[in-house]
Amino acid sequence: MSISVIMRIVAGGLFLLCSFAQIQAQEILPRHVTSATVKSIQRGLDYLAKQQTTSGSFQTTQDGSTYPVSMTSLAGIAFLANGNTPTRGPYADQVRKATEYVLSQAQQNGLIAAGAENGRPMYGHGFSLLFLSSVYGMETDAKVRARIAKVVKDGIQLTSSGQSPLGGWIYTPGGGDEGSVTVTQMQGLRAAHNAGFTVPKGTIQNAVRYLELCQTPEGGIRYSYHSGNDTRLPISAAAITCLYSAGEYESPLAEECMEYVYGQFKNRKSGFQSGHYFYLNLYASQAFYQAGDDYWDAYFPGQRDSLIKSQASNGSWNGDGVGPIFGTSVALIVLQLPYKFLPIYQR
Repeated sequence: MSISVIMRIVAGGLFLLCSFAQIQAQEILPRHVTSATVKSIQRGLDYLAKQQTTSGSFQTTQDGSTYPVSMTSLAGIAFLANGNTPTRGPYADQVRKATEYVLSQAQQNGLIAAGAENGRPMYGHGFSLLFLSSVYGMETDAKVRARIAKVVKDGIQLTSSGQSPLGGWIYTPGGGDEGSVTVTQMQGLRAAHNAGFTVPKGTIQNAVRYLELCQTPEGGIRYSYHSGNDTRLPISAAAITCLYSAGEYESPLAEECMEYVYGQFKNRKSGFQSGHYFYLNLYASQAFYQAGDDYWDAYFPGQRDSLIKSQASNGSWNGDGVGPIFGTSVALIVLQLPYKFLPIYQR
């Protein structure tokens, strides 16, 4: 056999190996995650990494300085949703610093908040419970795990004691109740439960009852029990996610909320829009993903393309006028749901 023939055989073999490797690389991507999605995610993560301060917070932007614990927790969740941990992954350092910052903001009464958080510390508290509980199972340092455990346990107690008589929560502990803060607490408690922490069963049951009290004739959820029958689409989407987290997959409320939210999605020809677009899609994406492929296949490709198209040249998204840390973190969470790295977002 001549050298030229051998070289052609070798070249052909290498071509087949490369082609096979390319096919495998494409198959690794979850369903509906395109190469453009991967690039968009990378740009968003790089943007967040550049905005993090040496303290671990994201106070380089207006939303980061106004809601430092909320934004740090959401950004941390975006890094975790990419498969990073405090010790592994290209953004391990960002996860580690975010964890340290959030832990440093835990107060003696159990509230996790930096100052007043613009008068709404319970948002940051709920997002912190979600973030820290998710990090807990990934942390390998025994001392850090012990610190996380204490903060989460105290945080659970604060949330439980701050629940209103009707079963909900509002911006400050024990101050009343409304839907958006209620779902934030419910998801934080569910993440803590997933991580092995004890969450009072009655707290969850009362929170589910609160959502039931807030249901409107349309099937969705109002802003608060006392706010009339003005159905709020974003809160309705969030309620589905929290009901699923509470194990209420087949409850009449979950089914009716899904019927309402999905009906709104199908009927809006210009896209799934809202005055709280990022907040809406943060929870609607989770609800549709957990509800199964029929919902997810109808929702995600269009939303994916919309997010990629609206991404700024520096890799950020300016979410709901709140700011780029919020928008970028939420967009990244939505785009990375198919990777299934976080138990709280899995089916």
